[in-house]
Amino acid sequence: MDRGHRAVPHTADVRIEAWAPDRESCLAEAVAALVQTFVDTTGAHPDGETTVELPADRDEDLLVGILDEVIFRLETEGTVPLATEARLSADGLRVCWHTVGTDAVELVGAVPKAVSLHELQFAGTDSGWRCAVTVDV
Repeated sequence: MDRGHRAVPHTADVRIEAWAPDRESCLAEAVAALVQTFVDTTGAHPDGETTVELPADRDEDLLVGILDEVIFRLETEGTVPLATEARLSADGLRVCWHTVGTDAVELVGAVPKAVSLHELQFAGTDSGWRCAVTVDV
């Protein structure tokens, strides 16, 4: 299975979908999908790095947690991830982001406010992992 992501039409919000061969890559694709809904990162170069530990709860909780953390960092630090690396750790999931300040990217869409739990999907199948989530803007 290839990796990828997309935004799909949704009334008054943004719905993103992501897919990848494994859970961690699918989470990274979901982060990329979220970021692409509101900024153009073309030509941007990382100027920081952030590491986050997420508890290894249910898969859906990991998806919500990683996207909520992107929104939190955007609001509190003014940073967005350009690249995401996610790996299992002894305590759960370790996420490393290569980040850039919002002043170095162009705003192209509504800034996300929260992740909705309505119609949240995240599961593995024989052919890989897929997720879909609605983000309030």
